[in-house]
Amino acid sequence: MEHITLLIGIVIVTALVFDFTNGFHDTANAMATTISTGALRPKTAVAMSAALNLVGAFLSVEVAKTISGGIIDESAGIRPEVIFAGLVGAIVWNLLTWLAGLPSSSSHALFGGLIGATLVSVGTGGVHGEAVVMKVLIPAVAAPVVAGLAAMAATRLTYRLARKRDESDTAKGYRAGQIASAALVSLAHGTNDAQKTMGVITLALITGGVVAPHADPPLWVIVSAGLAIALGTYLGGWRIIRTMGRGITDIQPPQGFAAQTGAAATILASSHLGFALSTTQVCSGSVMGSGLGRKGGVVRWSTAGRMIAAWGLTLPAAGLVAAGAAFLAGRGDWGVTAVAVLALAACGAIWAASRRKPIDHTNVNEGPAAEPAGVVTAALQTVAPPPAGVVAPRPAEADAAEEPAETATETPTPAARRAKAASATS
Repeated sequence: MEHITLLIGIVIVTALVFDFTNGFHDTANAMATTISTGALRPKTAVAMSAALNLVGAFLSVEVAKTISGGIIDESAGIRPEVIFAGLVGAIVWNLLTWLAGLPSSSSHALFGGLIGATLVSVGTGGVHGEAVVMKVLIPAVAAPVVAGLAAMAATRLTYRLARKRDESDTAKGYRAGQIASAALVSLAHGTNDAQKTMGVITLALITGGVVAPHADPPLWVIVSAGLAIALGTYLGGWRIIRTMGRGITDIQPPQGFAAQTGAAATILASSHLGFALSTTQVCSGSVMGSGLGRKGGVVRWSTAGRMIAAWGLTLPAAGLVAAGAAFLAGRGDWGVTAVAVLALAACGAIWAASRRKPIDHTNVNEGPAAEPAGVVTAALQTVAPPPAGVVAPRPAEADAAEEPAETATETPTPAARRAKAASATS
């Protein structure tokens, strides 16, 4: 076995950066509904999710095996710079969708990046097409549908069971259930998503001759991947939490409990089978299902449509970015350096753009999705009157109510005075 080279070290660091972005990008999967209903405070929620993501990273390695030896043919001449390019494509797409507040799939960004970079570097022989279809594409279509139907049925059942009970006691019970189910989703997320980074690092070690083909991830890989995703989760992807918790539908505690329980069961079952599905798509499907399951519930299909469009674009978009990075990285050391510099510049620009309208734990439950714009405006005018010298806008009703009084004080025209005099004479 060879020692870890500088290039493999760069790949490992880049993989952990992706794992970090995966953590804050996907925090919403477990905690968005819990935060939006007030079951947990935002910072408490993300801290609990981070701890359970770390624990979940140690529970299984089946998904890691799928990535390190299932989708990409490690014996087809894959070099570490190919994996580096794939990770760059995944990171850039993750940050772009985070900036837009869209809960797209970090998993599919990673798959798209690896596939795009491999196709450019070694051709179609480097990708196991059957594994991509069976373990990525089919679960991508089926998982959100199955999770959505399960959440819709569970939501209807919970409301039916609770209709004759005291509303306040029921709400408290479901809030406790939300906390438990959110913990389960966080644990499931660690077993599924942390393993993807483990698989990528293991693949890099195999291509560099550091570990034997088809080997399980070393312990230090498991620990570092678990810590990276936990740290990202703790920082919280507040933009996506707002979209998931308030942008798709208005979540009540019974809905949140039903959505999270269905999502956790789906993710844990898929991890056991080695299906590297998107936890984002599963949880988003569950949230939509819970909106449809509540009588009078409304799904904001404009937001859902943008989200589904992002799902469809994730694989090809990340693949295109990674393909360009792989082409450049294949030119030699200067190409790898250029890819690293361009990636850092892109990430810096995205971060700078996010600072124009920052979203954090203090305002995550605010925004147009929380209440109609007119109500927000009225509330602001009531709580915070305008500064001295600034005239507040007048409601239309007030103008209409005062119109008769204003009309009565108007100066009559000469024609009106003559008509009035003539009337009095007659």
